[in-house]
Amino acid sequence: MIYQASDLATRRREFINAARDGRAHLRDTDGTELVALRAGELEVLDGLAFWSGQHRRLERLLRDVEAPNVEQLGDLAWLRVFDRDDLVAFVEELYECLIAATADRNLAVLLEAVDAWRATAQQLEDPLRRSVLLARHDPSDFVDAGRP
Repeated sequence: MIYQASDLATRRREFINAARDGRAHLRDTDGTELVALRAGELEVLDGLAFWSGQHRRLERLLRDVEAPNVEQLGDLAWLRVFDRDDLVAFVEELYECLIAATADRNLAVLLEAVDAWRATAQQLEDPLRRSVLLARHDPSDFVDAGRP
């Protein structure tokens, strides 16, 4: 149903309920079509649009460039610490999270994944942590700890 601007005077509650239940369409007196929806749904749509754009941009960048630099990464410059294989893994995981977030209509899985990648990137910035995280480990390097 498309409400008219004049409907807001007499059918305001019906319009609000329609927006609360999903979306409410309104045609203004000049013919402009407006949509009212829950703020949370708009936040999800904005997040999906942003991360879909970032995914597409990074995917294209990796297709065209072997090792993207900070300028090319732009607002994803925090990914600069990762090698190409890790960047490809990030793009693949981001894609899967976008599908899940779209299906769930919830950004949680997407934001958790991005936060985890960002936390790892921060750890890799430190040379000592980087050497520990990326070093080869032999099971014989580890021993059981005794009780204190």
